[in-house]
Amino acid sequence: MLFPTSLVGSYAQPEWIIDRSKLGGRFPPRTRAKELWRIPEEHLEEAQNSATLEAIKLQEEAGLDIITDGEIRRESYSNRFATALSGVDIDNPGEALDRSGHPNPVPRVTGDIRRMHAVEVEDLKFLKAHTDRMVKITLPGPFTMSQQAQDDHYGDPKALALAYAAAVKEEIADLFAAGADVVQLDEPYMQARPEAAEEYGLDALNAALDGAAGTTAVHICFGYAAIIHARPEGYSFLPQMKDCTCNQVSIETAQSELDTSVLENLKNKTVILGVLDLSDMKIETPETIAGRIRRALPHVDPERVIVAPDCGLKYLPRDVAFGKMKAMAEGAAIVRAEMS
Repeated sequence: MLFPTSLVGSYAQPEWIIDRSKLGGRFPPRTRAKELWRIPEEHLEEAQNSATLEAIKLQEEAGLDIITDGEIRRESYSNRFATALSGVDIDNPGEALDRSGHPNPVPRVTGDIRRMHAVEVEDLKFLKAHTDRMVKITLPGPFTMSQQAQDDHYGDPKALALAYAAAVKEEIADLFAAGADVVQLDEPYMQARPEAAEEYGLDALNAALDGAAGTTAVHICFGYAAIIHARPEGYSFLPQMKDCTCNQVSIETAQSELDTSVLENLKNKTVILGVLDLSDMKIETPETIAGRIRRALPHVDPERVIVAPDCGLKYLPRDVAFGKMKAMAEGAAIVRAEMS
C-alpha cells in the first residue's frame, strides 16, 4: 500500500481526564506532573483506558492505517519512561535548559541508570487488543533523555547517553516480543543540539537500536508548534541520519515549508513525512495535504513514504486534531489513487 498514514505518536487528550489549560501553559514536563490529571489516582488507570480506547477508535474512524495509543497515559512524550528508571531521584529534581534556553525541572541522575521493569508493554498490549490494524508505540530516545536530565553521577555526557541507551534497548526488545509492528524513538534534541548529537548522540541512538527485532523509527522535530513557535529554514541534523540504523525517519515539512530536496540524503530510509501544520488551527483540505505529499516525491520513492503530522497532536483542540487527521488520510488517498 502506498502512502500509509499514521500519527507521529500523541493524540489530543480529552479535557475530562487532563487539565489542558495547565498542560498547554508550560513546557512538556520532564519530571512527573500528577497535578495535571483530573481523575483521582485510584480511578486514573480506568479513565486512561477509556480515553485510550477513544483515541484508537478516532484514528480508525479518520482512516489511519498505523495506529498508536495516542500517548494518552503520558503527561509528556518522555517523562513516563524517564521517571521509571532506577538511578534517578524524581523526588528531588535537578535543572536543565530546555531547547528554548529556559531552565526546567528534570530528573536528577544520582546512580546507574537501569530499567527495573517493562514500562510500556502493557500499553502496547492494550493497543493491540483494541485494533486489528498495524500498531506503533513510541519511546523517548536516549540522547534526548540525557539532555533532559541533571547528571550528578556519570560526569560524562556520552556515558550518560549510553546508559539511557541500554535501558531503551531493553524496552525495545520487550515491545517487539509483545507484538509491536513499529517502535519509534523520539529524538527532538538531535535537531536542537546538533554538535552533541554528532559527537555522541548518534552513537547512543544506534546503541539503543542495536539488535532490534522489528521496524524502528526515529522522530526528529523542531518542537511542539504550540510551544516552539519559530521554525528554522531547515534541519541542523538530518543528513547524518543516513548513518542511523533505524528503518524510518520522521520529519516535519508542513509548517516550515521544508525544502524537500534534503530527503535525498535519506535514500536508505523510509520517510515519515510530516504534512500537517500544527501551528495553524485551520483544518487543511485533503488537496492541500496531497500537494504537500507531491512536493516530496521528486526526492523520495513513493514506496518509502508514510504520511503523518509534523509532530504530535497533543496540544491541538480535539475537534481540530480529528479534522486534520481525517484530512490527512483523505489527502493520502488522493495521491495514492494518482500513483495507481
